[in-house]
Amino acid sequence: MLILIPQQASVSKISHPFFLRCLLPLLSASLLSSCPQNNPISGTSPDVLKLLYWQAPTILNPHLSTGFKDSEASRITLEPLASYNSEGELIPFLAAEIPTLENGGLSDDGFSVIWKLKPGIKWSDGKPFTAEDVVFTYEFISNPEVASTNAGLYEFIDRVEAIDDLTVEVIFRDVTPAWSLPFVGSEGLILPKHLFEDYSGANSREAPANLMAVGTGPYRVVEFKPGDIVIYEPNPFYRDVETLGFSTIELKGGGDATSAARAVLQTGEVDYADNLQVEPRVLEELEAGGKGIVLANFGPLSERIIINQTDPNEATEEGDRSSVEFPHPFLTDLQVREALDLAIDRDTIATQLYGTMGKPVANFLLLPQPYNSANTTYEFNLEKAAVLLDEAGWVDTNDNGIRDRDGVEMKIVFQTSVNPTRQKTQEIIKQSLTQLGIDVELKSIDPSILFSGEPGNTDTVARFYADLQMFTTGNASLHPETYMKTYTCDERSTRENNWSGQNFARYCNFEYDLLWDAATRELDPDLRQQLFIQMNDLLIDDVAVIPLVHRADSIGLSHQLIGIDLTPWDRNTWNISEWKKIGGSSGEDR
Repeated sequence: MLILIPQQASVSKISHPFFLRCLLPLLSASLLSSCPQNNPISGTSPDVLKLLYWQAPTILNPHLSTGFKDSEASRITLEPLASYNSEGELIPFLAAEIPTLENGGLSDDGFSVIWKLKPGIKWSDGKPFTAEDVVFTYEFISNPEVASTNAGLYEFIDRVEAIDDLTVEVIFRDVTPAWSLPFVGSEGLILPKHLFEDYSGANSREAPANLMAVGTGPYRVVEFKPGDIVIYEPNPFYRDVETLGFSTIELKGGGDATSAARAVLQTGEVDYADNLQVEPRVLEELEAGGKGIVLANFGPLSERIIINQTDPNEATEEGDRSSVEFPHPFLTDLQVREALDLAIDRDTIATQLYGTMGKPVANFLLLPQPYNSANTTYEFNLEKAAVLLDEAGWVDTNDNGIRDRDGVEMKIVFQTSVNPTRQKTQEIIKQSLTQLGIDVELKSIDPSILFSGEPGNTDTVARFYADLQMFTTGNASLHPETYMKTYTCDERSTRENNWSGQNFARYCNFEYDLLWDAATRELDPDLRQQLFIQMNDLLIDDVAVIPLVHRADSIGLSHQLIGIDLTPWDRNTWNISEWKKIGGSSGEDR
């Protein structure tokens, strides 16, 4: 059975899977009545934690990657100053305390914040952690030559200064209500200056520490084979090393979502499987194997279709396609985009492919809940879509079944990652578009390639050599500034920023930019909320993006594994220092 956690519900420190399954008040009576009295325990070693990520990590520096898979693996050894838990509370990691007006950490004018750091922290190679590492991390991320994928998060900052070894001040360019965006959560992981200072420019991807990561977190990297496996051991310099639950962590990559689910739910070969984007019927069948459960948490993530505003078939003198120099021949037409939106059967996709783990959605910004606009709707109507295309002049003039105009035929390449659910989603959408007279070529790319931050690879989401592409993302913070910055003009992914910009669609609307700029400086929370809702509504009305399904983040857990504390505002491995296994050296027998 699937354990569903409503969006923003608290799932604090799962002390035992049976607690979730049988006692959690959020569960329905029907789930409670079906709780088993006894279950077999998976057979993995108590002191070895086996994690399976079918989307394998390829780099252990999350500032140089677009993939959650890389952040998940990095988060085991790297730490931020603080992070938000499921209740929306800031929890200190490297920070000694959370800045407030009362303790002098927050300025009255909204222009700066002072972070005090925990004393005695060391990197996993034994070097001391100081405020200089925080300053360096800002300099690394904000350097255009580094081409960090998180650079947009730090553009609000004027400078970062080390007041002393244990005190750092962040000074903003303007009034900044979202002072807790930088250095917080999975996008705020701190890098060791002594290992990256010689790689803080165009050579950033050559740093050995991108692969053999050195962090302040609970476990350190022993071995890393990109696209295959990461092996960790306890960090001997970690502040609470004696409380850690595992002598070894093995993070294995490869396979697919279904095989990952089978490994944790049916065969018990692993303790944890990430991102189980698998049809609910299949998950329920696998869960009957008795080795584990599925935990599905509705956070801020949604599956969406990105619409290319540039021509993926026209090349610049440098050989770049999908360049802002060449607008798309028909996807820049609002009526065409509106027709595409009407041709998406969200209800069928959500019901047939996601079941209880997905809800059809009309919005780009879903959480926090007050930011979820009530002004938008979606509709599936092929007749309306056909009328819009006719009115726009896209008709089949040569009777070959494909609409055309001025010698251009409506042929599109629709790409996504290799994943059974996504391939079935593609097929449903292709069927509707074909009925409309649009020729659709489906393309599936290995996720380790599609979501890599490698600027030279043209098969990535950033290069976007297709007309449509589909994947999941969402805001990583209670403050949606960075997430909504995705569709600003300056964030377009181009050669000039080494394809590090997150606006893969190359959409540009100056009205949207003005709203975003105002929201980043608005201190009144109600006005900020309305500005972000206006931004969402503009994106939906302009069909700049097509949201499909509000996806639950589904993971598989062994019945042995305890201590999981999910939050929508950080990666699932954020509290891995507290994970234990029943029968392990630090786990409890229940």
